[in-house]
Amino acid sequence: MKFGDVIAIDSHAHYGRYVHENTLLGEFSSGTGEEVASRARGCGIEWTIVSPLAGLIPRGRTTAVAPANEAAFREVPKVRGLLQYVIVNPLQPETYDQARRMLQAPWCVGIKIHPEEHAYQIADRGEELFAFFEEVGAPVMTHSGCPNSLPDAFVPFANRHPGARVLLAHLGNGAGADGRVDLQVRAVQAAKHGNLWVDTSSARSILPGLVEWAVRELGAERLLFGSDTPLYHVALQRARIEAAEIPDEAKRLILRDNARRFFGLEKLPATFTP
Repeated sequence: MKFGDVIAIDSHAHYGRYVHENTLLGEFSSGTGEEVASRARGCGIEWTIVSPLAGLIPRGRTTAVAPANEAAFREVPKVRGLLQYVIVNPLQPETYDQARRMLQAPWCVGIKIHPEEHAYQIADRGEELFAFFEEVGAPVMTHSGCPNSLPDAFVPFANRHPGARVLLAHLGNGAGADGRVDLQVRAVQAAKHGNLWVDTSSARSILPGLVEWAVRELGAERLLFGSDTPLYHVALQRARIEAAEIPDEAKRLILRDNARRFFGLEKLPATFTP
């Protein structure tokens, strides 16, 4: 497979300003919606599903989520190639109703949660969150691999709520478990209803063999391409899948077809009217 043979879907991205005490790092990790979409188009990505960084950082700032969602709801449909995650924070209960409303719009295709940046344990809030995921029937993306979001902590809730569909971010991230690289894969295997998936948006994904091992363990149907752009370079993350030592059909599933099914993107219009 040559680079760009598959028109891809990026299931994990952001836009906005990355707030960091290191000014240069913050600058390099920031990007407007137009910048994010332009870089994606430049490496053959049709749709990029974003959440606003303003609703996630600085860590523990819960009051910013709802306004950031409202801004994204206005801005995302104006940018060709962008789709929206509505962020739900259980510490900010109004975001539940906000999600119910926004998920009615065709450009808002899923829910984003982030136990680390919003500073809660998934073990403490998982029951209410997974019940909500079943209620609204929307796909969910979550950060995983850090102390508040260890992948195995999601499994009991996934097993009690078979109607929830959850994508664990960051294949190979084990920052909360002594650097283990198998946490997401093991959680997907332990979900008895097959309702957990994993994305490739991790610095660990550049390890030789990790993506290939995950495909052998899970099958390519359980992996979705994600870049975590603008924190990571989107073309680099895509190139890792293009160069993976897996069959071309597996690459096609990871880069595009799995996301089309997971998010129900088959009937999306080419443009939106906000």
